[in-house]
Amino acid sequence: MTDAYTALDLETTGLNPKKDKIIEIGAVKVRNGEITGRFQSFVNPGRVLENKVKNLTGICDEMLEGAPEMGELIEPLIEFLGEDVLVGHRILFDYSFVKKAAVDNSLFFERMGIDTLKLSRKFLPELESRRLGFLCGYYQIAHTAHRALGDAQAASDLYRKLSELFYEGNETEFAPKPLLFRVKKDTPVSKKQKERLYKLLDRHRITIGYNVDKLTRSEADRIIDQILAKYGR
Repeated sequence: MTDAYTALDLETTGLNPKKDKIIEIGAVKVRNGEITGRFQSFVNPGRVLENKVKNLTGICDEMLEGAPEMGELIEPLIEFLGEDVLVGHRILFDYSFVKKAAVDNSLFFERMGIDTLKLSRKFLPELESRRLGFLCGYYQIAHTAHRALGDAQAASDLYRKLSELFYEGNETEFAPKPLLFRVKKDTPVSKKQKERLYKLLDRHRITIGYNVDKLTRSEADRIIDQILAKYGR
């Protein structure tokens, strides 16, 4: 059983780390069953949140105003994580967003992980659900759902509970596995792209929920293509 690890959870604007952004980070460092450190921060995504994200997380745009951007947080976060094994419920999802932020800031980030969702599917096939909230209710684990620090704490407690029940004789399933996600570095939006985008927005009297200066080249291209597809040249 892994007694030294960090449980990680993120809240994001969507499910695709190549297009969506982190809006909250939560992590708890655990040593021999005891929490020895916490990392929590809102993250300014440079865009307006969709209603479905607000309704799911309870996070609103006002809560993110003045929050640091991911470029300011990625080094402190990686320093906090250290070389720890990462634990989480669908941990590859959270890892992929952190890996994307690391690559965009020219930082190296490769880790091992333990996925409590995979463990739950393996050892609890009879349950009607393996969602984190359902499993916390099933095992009477305290849980603040859809908030990063609360989910990280809950995933840590769930991991320890599953270890107590199923580790003996199943050491291979509980062993940390490499977390694999490939992603390319995004470059900032170019001056030419910004000029073209501002012209299109002005011409068609469009308001977008993005900070144009914070876009990447690929994001700017995608928005320009969407405007052209809808309004024409």
